[in-house]
Amino acid sequence: MDINILTVFILAIFVGIEIISKVPPTLHTPLMSGSNAISGIAVVGAIIATKVGGQTGTWLGLIAVIFATVNVVGGFMVTDRMLKMFKRK
Repeated sequence: MDINILTVFILAIFVGIEIISKVPPTLHTPLMSGSNAISGIAVVGAIIATKVGGQTGTWLGLIAVIFATVNVVGGFMVTDRMLKMFKRK
């Protein structure tokens, strides 16, 4: 069971890097605001993984919670900054 969890975790890292690297910079900020919901779901999944996967699942789930939380917070900060650029002065 532990090797399956580790395999999914490593594959998710590679898929995430490939997806993000293919997005052009002009689309990155609008897509960041839309991806906050997906990252929120990832946080919930990571919390569930901390309870199910034994010792390895707990550590991988903790790492996933930290990364997904950083992604959600960063996404909201970027979206807020983008929206401030379009506000009338």
